[in-house]
Amino acid sequence: MEYNRIIAITGLSGLFELLSSKADGAIVRSLEDNQTKFVSSRVHNFSHLESIEVYTVRENINLVDLFKAIQTSGVALPSDKDAGAVKAFFTKVYPDMDFDRIYNSDMKKMIKWYALLSSHNIEFALPAATEEEADEAELGSDEDHSVATAPAPKTKAKASSAPAEAPAPAKAAAVKAEAPAKEEAAEKPKKKAAKPEVEEAPAAPKKKATPAPKAAAAEDKKHAKKKKTGE
Repeated sequence: MEYNRIIAITGLSGLFELLSSKADGAIVRSLEDNQTKFVSSRVHNFSHLESIEVYTVRENINLVDLFKAIQTSGVALPSDKDAGAVKAFFTKVYPDMDFDRIYNSDMKKMIKWYALLSSHNIEFALPAATEEEADEAELGSDEDHSVATAPAPKTKAKASSAPAEAPAPAKAAAVKAEAPAKEEAAEKPKKKAAKPEVEEAPAAPKKKATPAPKAAAAEDKKHAKKKKTGE
């Protein structure tokens, strides 16, 4: 188990080994009970121990440097329940710590972490950082506010000197082919749809008016009178 795989998770006690990262969280193994589980990044924040720094009266130091100082000091770890003993311990081990900005609860946490890492024989060492490893060091999480000041500075990626890519030829050809089509469409006037001619129906023949019944009767009487007169 390597030091750079160890993370702290907000809301969960102890330390965890990062087994694999996912888009919505990570699969981790607890150093306390050795249980493996998935932890959602929507609920918890993750902090790599290798990216945590500690306040001092001079320049901030990486947390691993404090663990090395504890390891080489030979001073026995105090009880984390005794606040006075905890502060006296760090005063001996690393007197340059900025005790005005580091809470006692954080010093207790660092003692617990050191004891937990030592019980798993984890070496307090950081791997040689490369540009790619530095960019992947964080798991998209906030640092613990009391122990850390900020993540360890990342190595900036070198600016690429490669020339800008030319537009894809297929796309350029498509644009050129489209232009004549538009011009051709502009030259041809739009034809209006011809209205269908409606054929006129032939006029109906006029009917002769039939004489009214009274007029016909009068005409008959007139003819009859002429007949009698002629006789």
